[in-house]
Amino acid sequence: MAGSKFTPDRGLTTRMVATMSLLGILYVAFVIALYLVGMPLWLLVLVVLGFAAFQYFASDKIAVFSMGAREVSPAEAPELHAVVDRLCAMADMPKPKVAIARTDVPNAFATGHNQKNAVVCATTGIMRRLDTAELEAVLAHELSHVAHRDVMVMTIAGFLGIIAGFLTQMGLRFALFSGGARSNNNGPAPAVVALLVVLVSAIVWVLSFLLTRVLSRYRELSADRAAAYLTGRPSSLGSALTKINGDMARIPTNDLRRAEPFNAFFFTPAVSKKGFSLSQLFSTHPPIEQRLSQLSDISRQLGTGA
Repeated sequence: MAGSKFTPDRGLTTRMVATMSLLGILYVAFVIALYLVGMPLWLLVLVVLGFAAFQYFASDKIAVFSMGAREVSPAEAPELHAVVDRLCAMADMPKPKVAIARTDVPNAFATGHNQKNAVVCATTGIMRRLDTAELEAVLAHELSHVAHRDVMVMTIAGFLGIIAGFLTQMGLRFALFSGGARSNNNGPAPAVVALLVVLVSAIVWVLSFLLTRVLSRYRELSADRAAAYLTGRPSSLGSALTKINGDMARIPTNDLRRAEPFNAFFFTPAVSKKGFSLSQLFSTHPPIEQRLSQLSDISRQLGTGA
């Protein structure tokens, strides 16, 4: 986090290194396992390297495009740029690109595989609901993700899960449509190979999913702390959390479902409060009560009140 005045977090750094190391081991084991179960080497190399390059260099553009966001100039969004300019000056960090997503889902996110390509995006829904101090606190939270480089780590960490998920779907389809065709060289039937690929991919997907969820929850608490200390107003971040959490239940379900795939990058998860869902069980974020409690503790430390 060199060059940034955001509060360093050794716990986050340790967790990122541990997660990337474990995922690296899992990644190597995944490639070896796919080769051993009979996946052609040329296809394995094509899928692995192709997805790696695509995910690393295009992930930020995909996220921005999928949310219906676009980069805006200071002339188009002067107030939003003013907030980002002020925070970047306070944090002594390069200014990222600024984007706006035209959706009523009240949220913000940061993406990008490095600081030079980072994008900070706010939705029209969050800009309409929050006052300047609250929006500043939320954007400070997102900028801390960029400064801590955990956005880059989450982008890379998500890559393995994407490959595993893709191969699981492709393997199932191939197994279903290939029937019981036999191999021409006395090896295992193509359908058997496809099912083995599905099994290996499913196991890897589950493991990578669990590893990234554990890191995701901690990094949100870390970003809350960093934003609170940088702005000196933990109560503004707490107020923003409370507002967004309360308003999320009033957002149409279809809008929330379209946003859910990006929850790992959002300020707060886009999950409806009605009923139960797996998104709540395997949440990318810690409970709001835990986040508010942490902010309350920081308020007492800073002597700024609750």
